[in-house]
Amino acid sequence: MARILVVDDDQGIRDFLEILLTREGYSVKTAPGGKEAISLCKKKKFDLVITDLKMPKIDGIDVLRAMKEISPETLVILITGYASGETAVEAMKEGAYDYLEKNFTVDELKATIKAALSKRGIKEEDARFIRGLEDADSFEHMIGKSREMLHVYSLIMKVSGSSTNVLILGESGTGKELVARAIHNNSTRRDKQFVVINCGGVPENLLESEFFGYMKGSFTGAYADKPGLFEIANSGTIFLDEIGELSPFLQVKLLRVVQEKTFRRVGGSDDIKVDVRIISATNQNLEEKVKKGEFREDLYYRLNVIPLRLPPLRERIQDIPLLVNHFIEKFALPGGEGVKKISPYALELLMNYPFPGNVRELENIIERSVTLETGNIILPENLFISDRDIDVSSDSDIELDESGIDLNEELKKFERRIIEKALEKTKNSKTKASKYLKVSYDSLLYRLEKLDIR
Repeated sequence: MARILVVDDDQGIRDFLEILLTREGYSVKTAPGGKEAISLCKKKKFDLVITDLKMPKIDGIDVLRAMKEISPETLVILITGYASGETAVEAMKEGAYDYLEKNFTVDELKATIKAALSKRGIKEEDARFIRGLEDADSFEHMIGKSREMLHVYSLIMKVSGSSTNVLILGESGTGKELVARAIHNNSTRRDKQFVVINCGGVPENLLESEFFGYMKGSFTGAYADKPGLFEIANSGTIFLDEIGELSPFLQVKLLRVVQEKTFRRVGGSDDIKVDVRIISATNQNLEEKVKKGEFREDLYYRLNVIPLRLPPLRERIQDIPLLVNHFIEKFALPGGEGVKKISPYALELLMNYPFPGNVRELENIIERSVTLETGNIILPENLFISDRDIDVSSDSDIELDESGIDLNEELKKFERRIIEKALEKTKNSKTKASKYLKVSYDSLLYRLEKLDIR
């Protein structure tokens, strides 16, 4: 049962919201002013605070600021009868989840609360699972509390206790090596070597000697015996990234190691026995490669004993705020100078971006923004987001003369026309217009301010 605190100096409003939200199944407390609300929040945790903006002495913005100190995970929705773009922008900059005018409908309020609570975080059973991971110190570099990531954590913990081979599947930039390290660090092999090799990053003619080592004199430049990576990883774990790039010749060689746990150095005649756990990863569809005869079926099944799929970032967008904060801290300037946070509008843009490069792309975006931003907050205009996913195939109505056009100005004009038509259609209701345009309310407010639409 979600816990909601309603703050309003109007008792009629308090009573109305308490009755409405209690009927919806929420646990509701009320406070007649900001002072009482802050006192309550120090004693009890709330999932959501709904507060009037205009109140005597301590107003809604003050309550919002206090909540960020007392309980940062609690979301705040501001309600006012004195709506203005300026107050909305101020509220969003301070970190409010959303902003409603007092002429809201019951359905609008219900929808906003439901959306807020769905973003609030994770269910209690998920929270217990995360707390149970505190002893697994190898998870400190893996960020995410979404259901998708909780499933990944659960699989890691289950497979770490065995020596079974694991195949990690996922798009580029999803963090496959982090998962492999987490499996190793939670296993009984944690005190042994964790060896990484990128099968697509080493020339084929060198990869065999990298895998298995070589004997002195076996080829030009082999001036001494050298152990290979499988030998170095003995009793530990070897991570074969981009396994789909392996040539048919090396697939045969690798199959022997997987099946018999033995190999020979290049130029050698003695079998070397090893006890190595193999974790592989690929961003390719190996089943399709098997069907096409490009990857050995027997090797595929030997490596794919336990498949572990990593979700792309677009499937766990609720983890983006956590990742953004992590990367801001990671790239922060020494001494506490520079960027400290991201604006709600900039975060909204990131939440709506598909991230073809996944977490690695998000990290790159934040690093550039932190490096180049001159203030202490990342603003939307200073996000360096790729435009490669923009569809420009439909250009029948676009005419370009020899003098060229100002693309940014043309895009602003187009955006202005669309927003103005939406406002006209919804009789100037910003709440309805945001739903019609399929953007969040604060995202629409940002666009109105940017385009100076009154």
